[in-house]
Amino acid sequence: MKVLKFGGTSVGSVESVKAVLGIVKSAYDEGQKPLVVLSAMAGVTNLLTKMAENAAERIPFDEDLKLLEERHFEVVKKLIAVKYQNPVFTKLKLMLNELEDILQGISALRELSLQSKDLIVSFGERLSNYMISKIMEQYVEQAMYVDASHYIKTDSNFGHAHINEEVTNQLIQSLAHTHSDKLLFVTGFIGSNENGRITTLGRGGSDYTAAVFGSVLQASAIEIWTDVNGMLTADPRIVKKAFSQPTLSYNEAMELSYFGAKVIYPPTMIPAFLKKIPIVIRNTFEPEFPGTVIQFESGKSAYPIKGISSIADISVINVSGSGMIGKSGFSGRLFTLLAREQINVVLITQSSSEHSITFAVHPSDAAKAVQLIKAEFELELEANKLVLPTVENDLSVLAIVGENMKRTPGMSGRLFHALGRNGINVRAIAQGSSELNISVIIEKENMAKALNTVHDAFFAELKKTLYVFNVGTGNIGATLFKQIHEQYDFLVENNDLEIKIAGISNSRKMLFNPEGIDLSDWRTILEDEGEVADLSGFVERMKAMNLPNCVFIDNTASPLPSTYYLDVFKSNISVVTCNKIANSGDYKQYKSLHDTARKYGVDFFYETNVGAGLPIVRVLKDLMLSGDRIVRIEAILSGTISYIFNNFTGDVSFYEIVKKAQELGYTEPDPRDDLGGIDFMRKMLILARDAGHVIEPSDVNLGAILPPACLEATSVDDFYAELLKADQYFNGLKEEAESQKKVIRYIGKLEDGKVSIALEMVDENHPFYALSGSDNIISFTTERYKERPLVVKGPGAGAEVTAAGVFADLVNVGA
Repeated sequence: MKVLKFGGTSVGSVESVKAVLGIVKSAYDEGQKPLVVLSAMAGVTNLLTKMAENAAERIPFDEDLKLLEERHFEVVKKLIAVKYQNPVFTKLKLMLNELEDILQGISALRELSLQSKDLIVSFGERLSNYMISKIMEQYVEQAMYVDASHYIKTDSNFGHAHINEEVTNQLIQSLAHTHSDKLLFVTGFIGSNENGRITTLGRGGSDYTAAVFGSVLQASAIEIWTDVNGMLTADPRIVKKAFSQPTLSYNEAMELSYFGAKVIYPPTMIPAFLKKIPIVIRNTFEPEFPGTVIQFESGKSAYPIKGISSIADISVINVSGSGMIGKSGFSGRLFTLLAREQINVVLITQSSSEHSITFAVHPSDAAKAVQLIKAEFELELEANKLVLPTVENDLSVLAIVGENMKRTPGMSGRLFHALGRNGINVRAIAQGSSELNISVIIEKENMAKALNTVHDAFFAELKKTLYVFNVGTGNIGATLFKQIHEQYDFLVENNDLEIKIAGISNSRKMLFNPEGIDLSDWRTILEDEGEVADLSGFVERMKAMNLPNCVFIDNTASPLPSTYYLDVFKSNISVVTCNKIANSGDYKQYKSLHDTARKYGVDFFYETNVGAGLPIVRVLKDLMLSGDRIVRIEAILSGTISYIFNNFTGDVSFYEIVKKAQELGYTEPDPRDDLGGIDFMRKMLILARDAGHVIEPSDVNLGAILPPACLEATSVDDFYAELLKADQYFNGLKEEAESQKKVIRYIGKLEDGKVSIALEMVDENHPFYALSGSDNIISFTTERYKERPLVVKGPGAGAEVTAAGVFADLVNVGA
């Protein structure tokens, strides 16, 4: 035999009652005869409480009483055949009349006792159970309404009565024996004292009723039917990736429930625990879903934890002073005082020096707790052996729970790394010796971010989400969006990584969406829905959204975005950039950026600063991390210059090849921006700094490609005129190279901490001799690669390869 308990949402409307009837009838048709426990219809207990309080204040309650009647009568009209409705209406009306008389009495006396309140709220369960049992009679003649107050006997602690187990057990067994042929519908939540006065069982009372009946009747299982698919790994309203756990142990379920999981209330499970009866959490509205089984053993799991729970709003009280050190019984005195005054302590932590005790309480109890402590420890406070207790508000508790934690090392490290990387400060920590739970206190404003961050960290088989804020929508930015859109499914399936573009800005418009901007039509959305662009406002909005695993991407060539990098790092947001300006300015700025990123535990990736899509920065860092020593670096790091000299052969003039390069889009509008070597210099400067050298831009020895007259020309047209005049100079270089069977290359070198860039002629033994097209190439000569340098070669220019480099950096942040 099973006990099926349905909560308020399960009996809250005509449609939900239909679902309940379907579940019960299905079980009955399969040969089972479940015992059904029902709560009041959703919202009815609150409505009854409101009416009771209004009556005591002589505030009219007629409209609420009418609403209560209409809600129940509507269900009867819809679900009971017309010819059977009158007897049901009559009984419900008699109950409602009795309720009205009681409310009138309270109004006359202007007094609402706990006893009267229990009697009034009991009508919620009595009305719903009688109504639904009569609906079921149409399908199962044996359906029978049972008022549990006749069978669950309690003390007279109205509002939170305690059960007399011996008497209750006898009465329930007698009920089951006498009506063994019936399908019983039992009122949850209510009982009665020895004088027959109605009592209520407190929070989770209907679950408790189910557990008591299940325990006494040795049920095979107690099914709690609610509106969620079992107990989830986190609050699904905050963590969209939360999923149902198939099994939990009793201890795990109690921990999760204690720290905020609202599916069940821990004390209600105790009767089932004692008899080792499984409790199954099921969804009334998805009855095919198996739900969560809460049992004696935890069950196997691929994850080290079972769930992440939280209490959204708590206050922390700190008691400290020298008078606590070595003082036996101090803690007992403190917490006995709080318990005596019904103040629930959520979490406790104490310093090893015994100099302070920190504990968390619900905010409504904080002021009272402080006053009690002041009164209890008045002498110690006057003697300065204790400091006045302090209260911190606007805090939350996050707890990771799971029995597998005690067999898995590194749980605390994983938790604190996930929080720290996202800039979430831990104010206090508590862990029991059972290692079933690690709890942390954090700022309330970071709760949603923390839950999502920790969920990603512990449920690694789920995809990790990166929230990206991108500045710059030119060729590189637009191409990056296209690549992310095309590779989205691949990343989810193969890398367990989901990339959401949460913010986009260009020089005109900016747009935000924490759920991710649709990259299939981002231009139209940005134009139609975007607001006026403001880089400072963009950064502030990104910080205010407080999302986990954030990345700021700078796809511009402007100096302005880099001025915000420090602020971004300090907000625990990683930076990916193709913009060279930040890393190639003065050395003090370079070092400050790298030190700050390291301090705040975030990534600063800029692979495209040097080789577009080529993995040059990463190779250099890997060589150094592995302990290799850089002897020399040689490089050609300009796709434009590479193209020009690779094609400067035969009869073609230098003038003609530069002109063609511009026509093909390889150069800037003014080719001198490329041929001047400044961009190349920046790349070599970044390489030198990443190799560990303190070097300024002025320290780079930059050799010229162009004669002074070309560089000094007042316009692009004048530049080309001067370039034409310089044909003899360039032809002379070409002829000299050809006569020596060499080729001309513009090569950057880093050696002995010095950087130089100059035109050179290299023969076929040099790795740069066979360079073609617009490729870039770099040669690392190290202690390990001394005889045969390590060479990286490939496309060094273009939106596709540069965007691909930015994309690779972004994926590495996710890794």
